[in-house]
Amino acid sequence: MVDAFERDVGPVDVLVNSAGAAKRTPPDELTPAAWHVAMDAKYFSYINVIDPVVKRMAARGAGVIVNVIGQGGKVASAVHLPGGAANAALMLATAGLATAYAARGVRVVGINPGLTETDRVAEGLKADARLAGITEAEARARGIALIPLGRMASAEEVANVVLFLASSQASYVTGVTVTMDGAGSPTVV
Repeated sequence: MVDAFERDVGPVDVLVNSAGAAKRTPPDELTPAAWHVAMDAKYFSYINVIDPVVKRMAARGAGVIVNVIGQGGKVASAVHLPGGAANAALMLATAGLATAYAARGVRVVGINPGLTETDRVAEGLKADARLAGITEAEARARGIALIPLGRMASAEEVANVVLFLASSQASYVTGVTVTMDGAGSPTVV
């Protein structure tokens, strides 16, 4: 895929990885296969593209990789354990790759969006509702109640942070994963 893209379009200057991927599943419904599927869907879907691209960027001495990861890697959720594990692995890979390739002109950064108005979050709220024995509307209201800003993010807001991190305005930002969850999990890093 990378070879075909670079042949037809040219070198990849910015790579944005963004896959919702891992299915949200109540813990009693998990199997080892579900954990494997989550790692394939989220972690390896990113790594399989990052690996050839980061090496080519390093050879050229420039490039930016932005990984849209997810708060599930920092804050455990009973219905998002395999996906959260994949997210945690991606945060570590993001920091490690940034360190490995910084001196060669490549920046690698991550974004951890919290609840965002997407079909994937709606699916997750269904799993939350099943686990808690409540309606989907109640699960949504509970989720929003935990966000001090009082609402979910829009996809456009996440995209705006991606654009900033990929731009030259963020030229000294690398090796970090930016939390954007409306202060749902305020931390000092």
